[in-house]
Amino acid sequence: MARRLTTFSKLLITFLIVALLYLAGRYVINNTQFGQDLKDQATEASGGTTNSSDRDDSEGSATSGTSTSNNASNNASTSSRSDDNTLRVQLVTWGGYAPGLYFNEGAAANERSRFFKDYGFKVDFKLENDLINALNAWIAGEYDVIVQTADAFPLYTSPGDINAYKPKAFMQVDWSRGGDAIIVKRGINSVNDLKGKKIAVAVPSPAQTLLSYSLEAAGLDYNDVEVVKTPDNLKAAELFRSGDIDAAVVWSPDDILATRDVPGSKILLTTVDQSHIIADIMFAKEDVIQSKKNMINGFYEGWMKGVAELKTSSNRKKAAKYLAELNGVGLEDAEGMMSTVYWTGHGDNMNFFGLDGNYKGQKGADLYGIMAKRFVDMGDAESVAPNWRSVVHTGAVQAANTKLTGPAHAPEKSKTFKPATTTERKAAPVASKPISINFATGQYTLTENAKTIIDLQFANTAKSFANMRVRVEGNTDNTGDRTMNQKLSEQRASAVANYLKGTYGMDANRFIIIGNGPDKPVAGCETNATDACKAKNRRTEFQLIASN
Repeated sequence: MARRLTTFSKLLITFLIVALLYLAGRYVINNTQFGQDLKDQATEASGGTTNSSDRDDSEGSATSGTSTSNNASNNASTSSRSDDNTLRVQLVTWGGYAPGLYFNEGAAANERSRFFKDYGFKVDFKLENDLINALNAWIAGEYDVIVQTADAFPLYTSPGDINAYKPKAFMQVDWSRGGDAIIVKRGINSVNDLKGKKIAVAVPSPAQTLLSYSLEAAGLDYNDVEVVKTPDNLKAAELFRSGDIDAAVVWSPDDILATRDVPGSKILLTTVDQSHIIADIMFAKEDVIQSKKNMINGFYEGWMKGVAELKTSSNRKKAAKYLAELNGVGLEDAEGMMSTVYWTGHGDNMNFFGLDGNYKGQKGADLYGIMAKRFVDMGDAESVAPNWRSVVHTGAVQAANTKLTGPAHAPEKSKTFKPATTTERKAAPVASKPISINFATGQYTLTENAKTIIDLQFANTAKSFANMRVRVEGNTDNTGDRTMNQKLSEQRASAVANYLKGTYGMDANRFIIIGNGPDKPVAGCETNATDACKAKNRRTEFQLIASN
């Protein structure tokens, strides 16, 4: 005969059922993707878990003034600041950071991130465009990793307060490919025409490097122009619109917008032409790299996987979405930002950090070393920064070398040039640089001294303007037979080009060889009346030509 349940028994069974349901629900929430999605939706609906009482004073100072922040990154839980399992990374408004955002599933620290799923730690990206604020926050320990460019890195590593924290560059993010430009007003058709002109330049910034290398390609330097210093590139574009400035170094899209606003002005050159000059890097304190070694290694490896995956167009939309959210812009603008950079993968990092002995192109050490000296010359640094090897950490790159293999991680190939067209052979140069290279009378073989002159005075220019043709023009004085001089000048120009091909691995079709003989003397030395004039006329001229 069946027995009735007592009231207490019914309560006990009800309690057990509720408890089982609670435990099952908790398991689903904490241990399944469905549960994680529910938590993320709840966080988004509430605007994040951070409230004003959770924010410390230092964060307020880091995001004050002219800096730009975005709710997508600022709504991350404050626990990430004190969480030893979260890497805190500063970014600026730039398309080069799309691979990291893509791999992280957005800017905020989250458990959907592949950094978390694949490597067991979170990454919290913050947008901070004020580099002084970012640097102060980095010093205070609010960021583990911050961004800069290799050419400007000497300003951080020079002896002083910042260098006391032993900053170490550990990853190259990208090369600017159209994101930086020199714009000029009517009547300026080449870099040589900038001599004596007023040029608006953000100081200190990569704009100085772009201008410095461009002037060098024309045989000029900072003393040959009047630099008008500005706090940022936006101000440089603003000054360009006024009547007092002849040229400016700006960011895209201000190169297009500013030249539209000024009749007769134009874009003289961009980092599409000067393709290996602005290299974004990430750096951290030496003690952070050591204490968070596994995280730094995973951060590098994951970012490189993101770069490889973004070579597939279908993934780029997702990256653009996260970039748009971080910067508070539309999807189309984010895609435009991404189009002005080349994301450097693992093979490119191997080259950049000098880990592939066969690579002959532009390296981080080249940019850093040259600008370390020039910043002193320009008065922006008191002393030359320490050498490149002492300010980099290559452990993350090397640790990933056996894992990141195959075509997806291969370095960018050098541009392949087709034989020059008649139009290109006759095109007006963007920059011309005459260099005196001495040959024995009647000879065209390069001496060791001549090779050194090429190394010091033109090789770096050729490497930084890697997407432009090089026209090499040989010239002689009027001594001897004109026909012989014509042939000799062409042979000498070919000898110079062959040296650059062999030593630096440059494409043979990149060069245009011209022999002028005695027919193109230096202005003022047309009659070759003196030995000094004859010496000036025995020259080799290097000209940068836009490639179709």
